[in-house]
Amino acid sequence: MKTTNPHPHQSKGVDYWTQRISEQEMPALCSTVKSLEKLAKDDVSSLAILGRSVMHDNALTSKILKVANSAIYSKGITQVTTVSRAAVVLGFDTIRNICITAKLLSSLLENKGLSENVYQRLIKLMASSFQAAMLSKMMLKEHGEELQEEVFVAALLYQLGESAFWSMGGEPTEQLDRLLNECEDDKAQKAAVRHYLGGSFNQLSMGIARSWGLGEVLLKSLSHPDERTPEIRAIFLANKISELMAEPNVDLAALNLRITQAAEMLDVEVDEFKGRMIRCTKATAKLADAYGAKVLVDFLPKTELLTLDYQVAEVEQFVREPNQLIQLKKLRELTNCAVEQADFNRVLTVTLEGILEGLGVDRCALMLLSPNRKRLQPRLVLGEESEQMKQDFMVDVSQKSGVFADAISLKCPMFVDDPNSSKWRMYIDDELRGLTSHHGFMLAPVVVDSKVIGVIFADRLQTERVITAIEYDGFTHFAQLANVCLGAALHAH
Repeated sequence: MKTTNPHPHQSKGVDYWTQRISEQEMPALCSTVKSLEKLAKDDVSSLAILGRSVMHDNALTSKILKVANSAIYSKGITQVTTVSRAAVVLGFDTIRNICITAKLLSSLLENKGLSENVYQRLIKLMASSFQAAMLSKMMLKEHGEELQEEVFVAALLYQLGESAFWSMGGEPTEQLDRLLNECEDDKAQKAAVRHYLGGSFNQLSMGIARSWGLGEVLLKSLSHPDERTPEIRAIFLANKISELMAEPNVDLAALNLRITQAAEMLDVEVDEFKGRMIRCTKATAKLADAYGAKVLVDFLPKTELLTLDYQVAEVEQFVREPNQLIQLKKLRELTNCAVEQADFNRVLTVTLEGILEGLGVDRCALMLLSPNRKRLQPRLVLGEESEQMKQDFMVDVSQKSGVFADAISLKCPMFVDDPNSSKWRMYIDDELRGLTSHHGFMLAPVVVDSKVIGVIFADRLQTERVITAIEYDGFTHFAQLANVCLGAALHAH
């Protein structure tokens, strides 16, 4: 009696599946990736080739431009309307990786013939991979943008073998889905995959990565995941964290171990890293929408898993609205400071409290000039992410041009109401755009004995709200009164 082989593809091996995915299931993605990876990074002609490779694909062009103009990538620059212009502004590597990501997401999501179980597996896996890509990029934000982008794509493609397999649909995927549903634990599932595919999903990812020429960072992260270089470590930990958070019954001990390892890698407290993860998840949802992959948003890891102390702070966080009663109270305190000749720290603390709580900004800072007067750095910061601002917010004023340098040399406050307008574009460089709100900011000089020693700065970076002219008037009032207080204290002594 003839028996039916329950695993008809089990003897074909990983090479068979690699070839089938590359040539039959995802040839357009394979072709796009291969052509993009072949372009020399320093070849001027690569921009023209990139433009030609996508110009006939209106849907892809539209996604590239939407992502390039999103808050994640635009950094406040003028809106770009062509792929070539986007590549000039953001750099070829960034646009190439946006192109690969857009093509990957559309290729994996466009198969409409998947069974419900297989579709759920694919969507959950893609959401986890997309989150891992954003997490790994966030973990390397102290490194160069080129490495960040390379790591983003490597983390996104880390589980490409499994994603590509499920996206095929048809009998093979449904057979393996049934086998996995019968397995009692993770170990049994991995054995079932090896038996069915002739290898692991990891080996399938490596086969595809080699076949498509997907770069050394991805290959190394798949073949040597325990390597301690920052990029491989970030990819490994980001994927482990995202996988654990995507499980229906989360192993909290394992999750906290990986989060602790990631925090140690970045040399930050665990709660600080959890906070960065929460913000990263919000950014991931926005970016998925920009890529036209909104379906992934509901399957992104739930940040409620990130306990407890940090989570409470996140839930209780609120938008500070302007409060005239607090403004008046702090202005009266400053008047008393002038009468009492209060010291420098007292005057500036009251001033920043009035700006933060009275005017309803997200953050404000006293930034002092360095001894050589070539650099501004935060001395006192109040509001959201104050510690991060102390570390990151350094402004070079040595060139004697730019909005901060002008505020110092002219000894007058500045209201940058729209950093992208022609009025301000020449006074704000890309680095400053990355530090400040796209919706504007305020600054005013701190003057002691007719000499500028620093500036007061305020914006609404986190809540992305605009600042009104009335609020700017209140800001200048606080700054002017602070200078009066400092003058009174100086003459008293």
